Amino acid sequence: MSMLEYRTQGFKGYSVKYSPFFDNRIAVAASANFGLVGNGRLYILELTPNGIVPLKWYPTQDALYDLTFSEAHSAHVLCSSGDGTLRLYDTTLDPEFPIAVFQEHSRETFSCSWNLVSKDRFASSSWDGTVKIWLPERPQQSLLTLPNHSCTYSVQWSPHTDSVLSCVSSDSTLRIYDLRTPPGIQNHLTLSIPIHSAPPLPLASQSGPNNLSNPTFPPSEALTHDWNKYRSTTLATAGVDRIIRTFDIRQPAGPLQLLQGHQYAVRRVAWSPHLPDLLLSASYDMTCRVWSVDGGGGGDEGMKTGGGGGGGVGGGREIGRMGRHTEFAMGVDWCLFGAEGWCASVGWDERVAVWDVRGFLTP
Repeated sequence: MSMLEYRTQGFKGYSVKYSPFFDNRIAVAASANFGLVGNGRLYILELTPNGIVPLKWYPTQDALYDLTFSEAHSAHVLCSSGDGTLRLYDTTLDPEFPIAVFQEHSRETFSCSWNLVSKDRFASSSWDGTVKIWLPERPQQSLLTLPNHSCTYSVQWSPHTDSVLSCVSSDSTLRIYDLRTPPGIQNHLTLSIPIHSAPPLPLASQSGPNNLSNPTFPPSEALTHDWNKYRSTTLATAGVDRIIRTFDIRQPAGPLQLLQGHQYAVRRVAWSPHLPDLLLSASYDMTCRVWSVDGGGGGDEGMKTGGGGGGGVGGGREIGRMGRHTEFAMGVDWCLFGAEGWCASVGWDERVAVWDVRGFLTP
């Protein structure tokens, strides 16, 4: 099982992203002292025949929690920081300073996402309970602030519509915003889904200790979510309760699938850019897992158990597992180019791993 590795010595990895322009370039957001106190570092890495080689790194005064590549400029990388700022770097310039700093959030900025359709703006979310939308050329002031009054761990633009974005937060809620709607009292909020809701359809009963015929779940913090790249109304969410859920926003009564198998909180989920039914996850249980998720909207198929011990309600199952990390697995991302299985992961073991999902599938 081939795997490339790079050590972020002294810095714990929080997030990794592939460049949308170069198939051999990745960026990593990392933090000293597990992101609790101290500096951060943004790594720009290149995949070569001789392994992973650092092109540049940028030191920051506070921890880094997330990053995203610009969709409009191949050399621009944006990262979110523990001091509430977002910093935009140009990797073609020699100085180690950002070309722009965006500062409005009053707490840690935990997530950032570049608009994949219009490519001219990005969004950020923070522990201060807001989502903000920015233009990269206007760091002085954000375009719009969307309050949700709850610690917001993840924000994502829809890859299908330039005016739709979503977020998940500590109140166990998935929120969908459509900027085409009048702002009004809802602040463009068009849908609010309680993530812990039971599946809307009755599930086939199953004997044994894992009976999920009538599942009920208490609210828990949602840490991550992602839009399906092929199904414009499908999202996946995950968080502290260890369950990955898929939703169809046309049927917001509850999740379509419950994917269970992780032993601790799920820190990141990412849908494949190549296949509509493939999902990748990273967890505090030190594993990255691959899931096959049927596109159907039924929970009446019962639970299907994958070979790796993870199962799902409504047609999802675990089909592979990578367990090489020796600390919390914090971030995963798919390569947009070439063969459809390559991905990268980072963790608190100070390791960046680039690997082929196909080498870790369950026989």
